[in-house]
Amino acid sequence: MSDRHASVGAAVSVRGLTRRFGPLTAVDALTFEVSPGELFGIVGPDGAGKTTTLRMLAGVLPASAGDAVIDGVSVTRDPEGVKPLIAYMAQRFGLYEDLTVAENLDFYADLYLVPASEREARLERLYRFSDLGEFTGRLAGALSGGMKQKLSLSCALIHQPRVLLLDEPTFGVDPISRRDLWLILHEMVAEGVTVIVSTSYMDEAERCDRVALLDEGRVVALDEPRALQAGLPERLVRVRSDQPRRARDILRGTPGVVSASLFGEDVHALLEEGAEIATVSEALSRHGLDVLEIREEEPGLEDVFIRRVVHAGSEP
Repeated sequence: MSDRHASVGAAVSVRGLTRRFGPLTAVDALTFEVSPGELFGIVGPDGAGKTTTLRMLAGVLPASAGDAVIDGVSVTRDPEGVKPLIAYMAQRFGLYEDLTVAENLDFYADLYLVPASEREARLERLYRFSDLGEFTGRLAGALSGGMKQKLSLSCALIHQPRVLLLDEPTFGVDPISRRDLWLILHEMVAEGVTVIVSTSYMDEAERCDRVALLDEGRVVALDEPRALQAGLPERLVRVRSDQPRRARDILRGTPGVVSASLFGEDVHALLEEGAEIATVSEALSRHGLDVLEIREEEPGLEDVFIRRVVHAGSEP
C-alpha cells in the first residue's frame, strides 16, 4: 500500500463501524481509511451494506459500535459537527420538484449559509460543471433522470464540502449522464475534494483510486482496482455455449475449475494453477454442449469480487 493511503492525515478514518437492526448485522466492523483528495469506492450488490455505511458516515444513522472520524471530527460523538464538512447525496436526494433549477440551488445556498459575496461565482462554476446553465428556469420535476442527478450533485456541492458522500449516484441514469457525472467527480477530486461513492456497477468501480468490496456487511477486499485484478491467482477463461446456464452448472462441478459465473450469455470460469483450457471444453463436450467460443482473458473487478465471495464461503 502506498504512502498516500497512510493513516497520518486521513480525511476519513473508519474503525470497527457496525450497524445492527435487531438480529441482523447490516454492517460488520468496517475498518478503512480514505486520504484527502481520494476517490474511494464502496462496491457490492444490493444488500451488501453500502447505503447503511454512507448513512452512518453522514451522521444520519447512529452506529451500533465503532466510529468514523471525518477531518478530525468523530461522527459518533459529534454528528452535528461533521455535517458542515460533508455533503451527502442519498439515492433520492431532496430536490423540490415544484421549484426551478435556480430556485433549488438558491434554496440549498441559503440552507448552507453560503455568503452572498461568494454565491454568484459558485453558481457559475456549478452550472459549468453540470451543463444546467440553459435550464435555470425549468422546474426540477420536468428534468430527465440524469439532469436531476446533476442538479442534486450541484446542490450538494454548493457549500464546497471537504468530503462528498454519494450513494449510487448513477443508478437508473442514462449512459451519457453517467459519464458526465463521473467527469464532475474527477474534477472535484482534482481540486482536492475527498469523494466516497457507493456503486453496484463494477465498470464504475474501476474508475476509483481504491475500492472496498462489500459482501453481507463485511469488507472482502480493499485495494486499487488494478492491484485487485492483478492479484487474482487463477486464470480466467470466457466461454460461450449454446446453453450458458447449464454450462455454468457443469463447470462448477468440474475439477480444476475454482468458480464459474454467468456474465450475460457468457460463462467466466476461473481455473486453478495447472489446469488447462481444454479442461473446460472437454467437460462441456462430455455433457453434450456445443462450445461456440472459448478464450483466456484478463479478469475484471467483478471476477475478483465473485472469487473473494466464494473464498469467504458465500454463494456468488
